[in-house]
Amino acid sequence: MVKNKIKNAKRIVIKVGTNVLRNDDGEIALSRIYSFIEDISRLVKSGREVILVTSGAVGLGKKRLGLESSEGVALKQACAAIGQGKLMSIYSQGFDTFGVIVAQILLTEDDFHSRKKYLSLRTTLTRLLQLGVVPIINQNDTVSTVEIDEEMKERLVCFSDNDKLSALVASELDADLTILLSDINGLYESNPKTNPDAKLIKVVHDVNDDILSYGTDASEGGRGGMKTKLQAAQVVTRSGGTVIITNGKIPYIIGKIFNNEDIGTIFLPHKESLSRKKRWIGYATNIIGKIKINANAKEAIIEKKKSLLPIGVIEVIHDFKQAEVVSILDENDEEIARGMVNYPSEDIKKIIGCHSDDIQKILGYKNYDAIITRDNITIL
Repeated sequence: MVKNKIKNAKRIVIKVGTNVLRNDDGEIALSRIYSFIEDISRLVKSGREVILVTSGAVGLGKKRLGLESSEGVALKQACAAIGQGKLMSIYSQGFDTFGVIVAQILLTEDDFHSRKKYLSLRTTLTRLLQLGVVPIINQNDTVSTVEIDEEMKERLVCFSDNDKLSALVASELDADLTILLSDINGLYESNPKTNPDAKLIKVVHDVNDDILSYGTDASEGGRGGMKTKLQAAQVVTRSGGTVIITNGKIPYIIGKIFNNEDIGTIFLPHKESLSRKKRWIGYATNIIGKIKINANAKEAIIEKKKSLLPIGVIEVIHDFKQAEVVSILDENDEEIARGMVNYPSEDIKKIIGCHSDDIQKILGYKNYDAIITRDNITIL
């Protein structure tokens, strides 16, 4: 079953991390990059569709400028602007050698947060794949405002690194397989860099809290780490896809994966995959608004898959508009779900704790009985 998930994969997302793209001395690992290009080209020519999500622009720009560090938002954005052209040049020239056309796509959080942009992106990527093109995707560090916009600092952003970006792309495109290439062999029960006896986990059936607890933060030079890779795996597997985390420094690792060699950790799809709309609600939006609910409402949403009614609301946090996605918190301030609201925050505050029959009398209008209908709730 596990091998069939790889063998039958038609649409594949491959994410290459910063530490995989460079040698131990910090220089770009050209031979390794060309091995990726060669393996991906073979996949494309065999009739598969491949999307490449790549890091490396900031590091290349920093090296080109002769800098020891890229600390500071403005400097990092400048390095990204310089390095992105170099990065695409390497990929473009490499894929040209094998007769494969590539396309550059730079994305920010708003490209997923806006439903209209999200659907437009899906259409564009799908058309590129139909044309036999390999989309090469990177976070647009040059214009991203997550680190400098005060409002964005208040938000739960949909992605801040390429691990989560690759997961969102895989979810959006219904990818069969997502490969996350790192500088580690896979998921271990403890950190193998500090514990030489750490055991590699070969197969994960459910990315639950126990699995997420194995996550660690990024190593020097990267922004992800195992923590974000596990979060990415959770998004993809809940979207019906399979994930492999493995060591991108192993020569011709992509080819080895498709030759059914026993490499890395494989995460199997969740038994019940989310609809496309629920994936967008749960994972692809930037969240600022929050609604705190009582225990009865929590049980209704989690156990009975019911809508959120005014009577179950305790508190409304931050301002938001009708049809925006908000975070749903329990009484312990734990996020349990996300949902698209039927009323703006100012009106929800007026009907907190009320019966649905009283909405018309209190507000002077009534859109729905529920603040959030069950079809617009994604349980986390």
